Amino acid sequence: MPAIPSYRERVLPSPAAWLLAPAAGSLVGLALLPLDAVLALAAGALTAILAAVMLIAVSPVVEVSDGLLRVDRARLPVELVSQVIELDGDELKHAMRRGLDARAHVRFRAWSPTAVRIAIDDPHDPTPYWLVSTRRPAELSRALGRRS
Repeated sequence: MPAIPSYRERVLPSPAAWLLAPAAGSLVGLALLPLDAVLALAAGALTAILAAVMLIAVSPVVEVSDGLLRVDRARLPVELVSQVIELDGDELKHAMRRGLDARAHVRFRAWSPTAVRIAIDDPHDPTPYWLVSTRRPAELSRALGRRS
């Protein structure tokens, strides 16, 4: 029986990002309107639904349970976490631009205004840290047993 996670979050799009789904549907509908109104309506609705499904599908799931940090399919034992730094605003911009190490494991979504940088203490792993989007960085830090 799987353990109850001490932390679980799906980093879903912001309300503004959800507007992409009906916008995509509207564009497809308008493009097909000269051909047939029924076809335009059906294709527009289908496009909006598919866009919404895609937004959910690309939203990462972050979970801490059974001594593991899981970010979608990636796994990291919590005992290898040496530091957790909460990032937002200019710190996050810097971390995603000039401060980004090419060896880092990045699971970032632009619709999340905050993230955490999780330093890894494993001499056998060339990955220096994970950079993970989260809307609740303080809770994730606590679940990993670290304070920023």
